[in-house]
Amino acid sequence: MRLTELTALLHLASPALPIGAFSYSQGLEAGVDAQWIVDADSASAWIEDGLMHVLARAELPFISHQMERWHRHDATAIAAADRQFIASRESAELRRETEQIGWSLKQLALSLAWGGEASRAALGALTPLSQPTAFAFAAAAHDIAADAALAAYAFAWAENQVAAAIKAVPLGQLAGQRILVAARAVIDEAVARALRTPPDRINTFSPMLGVFSARHETQYSRLFRS
Repeated sequence: MRLTELTALLHLASPALPIGAFSYSQGLEAGVDAQWIVDADSASAWIEDGLMHVLARAELPFISHQMERWHRHDATAIAAADRQFIASRESAELRRETEQIGWSLKQLALSLAWGGEASRAALGALTPLSQPTAFAFAAAAHDIAADAALAAYAFAWAENQVAAAIKAVPLGQLAGQRILVAARAVIDEAVARALRTPPDRINTFSPMLGVFSARHETQYSRLFRS
């Protein structure tokens, strides 16, 4: 991997990227409220399950195929796929999350003039816009390899889940780091699975996540927006 590619990848995966991802738990907080997540072991199981049975079947392969479409400059296919992805979100919170983070990442990409002029015009025209499509644009604009881009996205997701678990369970910092170390092999497997997934096999079927997310909308006490 070229150093320029690595630094771009670190930038995109950084928790300091100003897109607001830190304010969402993607159902984890509702899992804590329902006492599905009560300690480090159950938090680790939740996160690894999310990597293998949610991201690996939906967001990661979707990003891979959107990257290919960005490289082909196929704005029509990008827009159609993005509409389908947004429609697949299981709850109002999850839909608002992907649209808000997608919008924020779009503003950053346009402000920093990532990618070519035609690609930026196509990105700017996407309203609403999902986070994975915006991430795929950024990765393609920096000419990042698909496997590396998916690994970075998955790690950023896992890191954000760990940060949410540290606050909501709560867990100690060392317990959180153990979860992230254990997740490395799971991320490798999730990326490999995603790269083998054709567009017509992408799915977001995860009923309990949808239930927990819907419950979170009316949860009495909340730290996070999802």
